[in-house]
Amino acid sequence: MSAPGGIRSTCPYCGVGCGVLLSEDKNGALSVRGDPDHPANFGRLCSKGSALGETLGLEHRLLAPKIDGQNSDWDTALDLVADRFSQTIRDHGPDSVAFYVSGQLLTEDYYVANKLMKGFIGSANIDTNSRLCMASSVAGHKRAFGSDTVPGTYEDLDEADLVVLVGSNLAWCHPVLYQRLLAARKSRGTKIVVVDPRRTASCDGADLHLALEPGSDVALFNHLLREIDARGAMDPDFLQHTNGFEAALEAAQLETLSPTGLTEDEVRAFCDMWIGTKKTVTIYSQGVNQSTSGSDKVNAILNCHLATGRIGRPGMGPLSVTGQPNAMGGREVGGLANMLACHLDLENPDHRQAVRDFWQAPQMPEAPGLKAVDMFRAVANGRIKALWVIHTNPAVSMPDSAAVRAAIKACPFTVVSDITEHSDTARLARVLLPASAWGEKDGTVTNSDRTISRQRAALPAPGAARPDWQILCEVGKRMGWHAAFDYESPVEIFREYAALSGVAGQFGRDFDISGLSGLEASAYDTLAPTRWPVIADRSGGRFFADGNFYHGDKKARLLPLRYRPPAARTGPKYPFRLNTGRLRDQWHTMTRTGLSPRLGAHMPEPFLELHPEDAAALGIAPADLVEVRSPNGSAILRARISDAVQPRQVFAPIHWTGETAPSGRIDDLVAAETDPVSGQPESKASVVAVQKMEAAWYGFAVSTRPMAPNADYWALAPTRGGYRAEMAGYAPAPDWEEEARRLFDLPGAEAATILDPARGTARIALFDKGRLLAALFVDREPVAVVRDYLATLPYAAGTEVLTGRPPADVPDPGPVICSCFGIGINTIISAIETQHLMTVEAIGVALEAGTNCGSCRPELAAILASTHQREAAE
Repeated sequence: MSAPGGIRSTCPYCGVGCGVLLSEDKNGALSVRGDPDHPANFGRLCSKGSALGETLGLEHRLLAPKIDGQNSDWDTALDLVADRFSQTIRDHGPDSVAFYVSGQLLTEDYYVANKLMKGFIGSANIDTNSRLCMASSVAGHKRAFGSDTVPGTYEDLDEADLVVLVGSNLAWCHPVLYQRLLAARKSRGTKIVVVDPRRTASCDGADLHLALEPGSDVALFNHLLREIDARGAMDPDFLQHTNGFEAALEAAQLETLSPTGLTEDEVRAFCDMWIGTKKTVTIYSQGVNQSTSGSDKVNAILNCHLATGRIGRPGMGPLSVTGQPNAMGGREVGGLANMLACHLDLENPDHRQAVRDFWQAPQMPEAPGLKAVDMFRAVANGRIKALWVIHTNPAVSMPDSAAVRAAIKACPFTVVSDITEHSDTARLARVLLPASAWGEKDGTVTNSDRTISRQRAALPAPGAARPDWQILCEVGKRMGWHAAFDYESPVEIFREYAALSGVAGQFGRDFDISGLSGLEASAYDTLAPTRWPVIADRSGGRFFADGNFYHGDKKARLLPLRYRPPAARTGPKYPFRLNTGRLRDQWHTMTRTGLSPRLGAHMPEPFLELHPEDAAALGIAPADLVEVRSPNGSAILRARISDAVQPRQVFAPIHWTGETAPSGRIDDLVAAETDPVSGQPESKASVVAVQKMEAAWYGFAVSTRPMAPNADYWALAPTRGGYRAEMAGYAPAPDWEEEARRLFDLPGAEAATILDPARGTARIALFDKGRLLAALFVDREPVAVVRDYLATLPYAAGTEVLTGRPPADVPDPGPVICSCFGIGINTIISAIETQHLMTVEAIGVALEAGTNCGSCRPELAAILASTHQREAAE
């Protein structure tokens, strides 16, 4: 649908589901800006969404099917996929094949994949990378409510008087929602509590930060439940709509606060705020879900909301914020191995028969399929013999990822559908299928508060790329099920899916959008954001305020829960607890965000955050590299020393891959331990050892062209003019000029060099007719050059580049703080000092920094405070 500002679509990153307007700029490129009319964001975008236009180039795209590394045609590739899957099923049964799909799929794609696997292949071996993200929330919802229902809406943030962020760095991972929360704080005085072992950007300005021990959330919320009872804060009328309160309270009374590591004063302050504030919203995310007790953590939170009746009413309730643009849509279509479409239950024979009849399917599985971790174990041991991976990168995103890479490599037949062949997983595939990307696809997605939005195409699919639903349908037809997959457009799939939800509605399920099942193509094209359910007598709204739930007795369930520690235990060999997570400007494994120079400028290499006490004890300085080992694998990361983490705890981001920093693949370190209910891995509590990397040399390089690093440590990032790289190794190159020519593939370029073998330093610049093409800086210590200046090169600079510093008349903006507008720290400090800026808002007026997504505002506040502190000392 076109609007005055362009084509209305939806951002492809997190589960906030921000609306965007797509239009052509004056240079013919796609311009992306926030949609002021979309209810998820009202025009706001984060740094990632703002940079979407920078990620649409074709240089990294897969443009034709490939078989064994060679270009092929669609008929040959599709025939091969259909034949191999069919033969594998004939020889070994339907459970010998599997699909591993993604929250990047549109709902229509997801629906077809689920229908093909469960209804026609006859296996439940379809799981999704959402298993790594929100499976514990699904399990908690189903145990408490009888359905995977999100009770509230984003509007609750506008009306809450207290918002508790549990295991959620909302400021960086869901910045648009965080800015909405800050707006509520400004307008109505909303209090904010952060429950997180690490001090994150979300703690900036929070009224209370509870830095509890990793994994101890159940102990904290059990204590809150005890206090709710002790203070008489239960809602007895609402409790009549529940079962299990007495048992839950009895279990909670056996709990102690000792696992949390919190003081009595901290916990008392939290309980006073939570119990004393009726309009309370508890937002939780990966810090809760990614745990071997993740489902219990979710239910511990839900217990408190159910006991007080604070659910489904304006400004109150639990809210799970999801990490992918269509994780919710995947849940709705049954994209997890233990679910049926439309929130029907796979293990319920009546539900199975209803779906089978609706699809006119030849068979349906009677038991759940393999969840993600078990699926790749089955690939490794040979039970899964044909695997299809769609829009995800399990070779680096799964726990114990080195073992997953080995499993995929050994699988007899692996297919990957994706937009690029440059991923760790794609490099292991027998068949690569080129899929349409965001901006080319047409369909729907569902965000974290149940709002269905359209993704619309603004660009033609390049080369031979095709929509995912079409690829899946072609394989289904070639496997013999032509009538079942004979769709001609996404709207046909959506109508069928909406009609099936009506069947679910007849069973009394929550998910019912049958009111949309008769949409004409023109109405689908113009469909505005719509929150489900959509039925004759209801559209959108909240759930459960009326006390009606989805268990057989229509009551909610409170669960008796006890704290369980993380599966891995620290000890002398592995004394540190490893926390992992996202960065502000990157997303997943950077196959999209990694193409944007401005997103890569903020934190351009993988790092390990560790406490100053631990760094001092280990002899680690801020610029050092560190070796990190776990029982599963090893990594090399840049040391980042900060008291944001507690002693004996470390944090590392998840984003780097074999394409960008092979030694930074953090899931190589993570143990494949899972929650017994949800199957979600414990990604935030592995144990590691840390020591300084005793490197013989360190290097920094810039180039106009791709590089080919060959070092024990390297990290590559794009710049406006090409690429930058950090490197280090245990043994120096015999000839650094020769190594530079190899690294940059410039064997005949003119060279300017400063070489000092005695000191172990080398500086080499390579030119073409006086024009700088590349430069390499080497030292025995971490290289002391002005990286953010050098990253603006090459082309213009001459031999003065070998100084590693900008000329006196060229300003050095310093490392980027505000990615939206590319504002560096030196520019910010200079403005504070020369313009006498006193607030973050004043910085925004002067420089625009912090005025778009706002996720850099905590850093701006820290810079402001340190600058004023330094001035006062002077």
